[in-house]
Amino acid sequence: MGPAAAGAAGDVMGDDGDVALPELAPRRTLGGVVAVWVLAAVIAILIGIFATPDWRAAWLGVGLGGCLIAAFATQLWSGRSQGFTERVAASVLGAALVMGVVSLGFGLAALVPG
Repeated sequence: MGPAAAGAAGDVMGDDGDVALPELAPRRTLGGVVAVWVLAAVIAILIGIFATPDWRAAWLGVGLGGCLIAAFATQLWSGRSQGFTERVAASVLGAALVMGVVSLGFGLAALVPG
């Protein structure tokens, strides 16, 4: 099969006749997003256990700020600039939802007499 036939078959031919190799696959970034969600769950549980009910909402705000810093650090560490803002936003939004669900659980538990 000649160079013209090889090009027609879908191979990408370089100037010297060699087949060009594709770029390396980018690193997966979902792990960094999920790691921030897990961190948010751990922080919310610790706040729910150790903070008084009067200060729980204030400490959850501080914990969410820590998750924002962790999201930036995690996404900067990954070294990919494409989709950086979307990944940080997904990390922080997910962390806020996780912390909200955990705090809802602690709030409902506080309503139960006992």
